[in-house]
Amino acid sequence: MRNFLAAAAVTAGLLCSTAPALAQSNNLALRVDRLESEMTAVQRKVFPNGAGRNFIQPQITPQASPETPGYGTPASSPLSDLSSRVGALEQQMTTLTNSVEETQHRLQVLQDQFNNYKEITDQRLAKLEGGLPGAAPAPGAPAGDQGDQGGQGGAAIDGAAAAAVNTAPPAGAVQKPDTGDAEEDAYIYGYRLWAAKQYPEAEKQLKAVVAQYPGTRRASYAQNLLGRSYLDEGKPSLASMAFYDNYKKMPDGERAPDSLYYLAQALIQLKKPADACKVYDELSDVYGAKISASMKADIAQGRRTAQCK
Repeated sequence: MRNFLAAAAVTAGLLCSTAPALAQSNNLALRVDRLESEMTAVQRKVFPNGAGRNFIQPQITPQASPETPGYGTPASSPLSDLSSRVGALEQQMTTLTNSVEETQHRLQVLQDQFNNYKEITDQRLAKLEGGLPGAAPAPGAPAGDQGDQGGQGGAAIDGAAAAAVNTAPPAGAVQKPDTGDAEEDAYIYGYRLWAAKQYPEAEKQLKAVVAQYPGTRRASYAQNLLGRSYLDEGKPSLASMAFYDNYKKMPDGERAPDSLYYLAQALIQLKKPADACKVYDELSDVYGAKISASMKADIAQGRRTAQCK
């Protein structure tokens, strides 16, 4: 009996001594499960096309060992194994996190470079499309009237056409551009002809642009420049019809307000100041919120010239 009680006491002592080790083993198992779950989630995020494969395999994997029933099994072996697995997973998480951070940094650098390139490109395009004050006058164009600037009172020229004209050969040898953009090339060629004061050739070319590319941005430019060509050639009657057609057929075109302004100028040349005053009124009523301050000043000057009430 005394021996039995002694054996029971030893057994109870062993059970009590192994309880903390088992609890520690369970905690480590939970940590391993959590880390492996996080690792899988991170891998799916970093490698979305991986189809669930583990691209980073654990360096230490648990080894299956046969169960040996009975007392006296050391608790340090499974605890050491779990600790090793946890350490390996944590190291892999650190490596993967560093890789992600480096990739994000590279992407940020690329984004900054692209934004800088886009800003510079937008500025250059703005100069080409809208032009900037102080651009060099086109050959043959009088001071303060830099090509097809519309009724802007010395405002900016259409920059792309201006650049093309400035590089064109002198009058009598107007060269056709060849940039690969058929519509732009057709309009710039007409612009060059007009700037070289080859009005009949320019008018033919500009009419072809309007007919071939109706309703486009350059169609509005070409129709307005057609009227300018007639006006410069001393044909205000044909000019007035060209300007009116641009306003009537393409009222939302970029050069529709300019055409109304020059229509009034043509009517003044035709000795019809009352009609010119009506056109100025129409221009202010329809495009008052869109026209520039310089055009408003030109309208005021035109109204004084026509003695509008």
